[in-house]
Amino acid sequence: MGTRLLSEQLIKNRYPHLRYVRIHTPAKNSVTIYAWNEELELPESEAASLSRFAAGYLLQHICYKVKAYNMIETDGVPRVEELPESIVQAALDRGLNQHGIIDVMNRMFTNGSISFEGYDMETGTIHYAVRSAAPVTDIERELIRQYLYEITPLGARSEVSYG
Repeated sequence: MGTRLLSEQLIKNRYPHLRYVRIHTPAKNSVTIYAWNEELELPESEAASLSRFAAGYLLQHICYKVKAYNMIETDGVPRVEELPESIVQAALDRGLNQHGIIDVMNRMFTNGSISFEGYDMETGTIHYAVRSAAPVTDIERELIRQYLYEITPLGARSEVSYG
């Protein structure tokens, strides 16, 4: 399963001269790669090479776009916060699957449980449910959103219901 962090790591390994790399899923089966080199630019030849690399070595069912890194703000890409090591390790695990996602999330939130509710093939949305005896705070909801964003495969989104 290819996550944002794993894919960014693969790109940085292949293109060590890229100073900034950020990947975002704006829609189902669609991924945008934002990059800049040391001169804070993305030459067209570099963008084309990066696009070929993504299509050949990252997830095959995804449509990749490559843009200059400064487009992140314009495109409304969410900020990346510092992540717990268990989330980073899960995101970098090439064998991560639905059960692994649930396991890591349930280890992170001990006041309740999260379960897989289904996958909507039309929208590319993975549905989860959080059940807790106590109300889930806004801070906990935001952390759940952030963590799922990081361990969800490229080209898919997560949606969580609370009960």
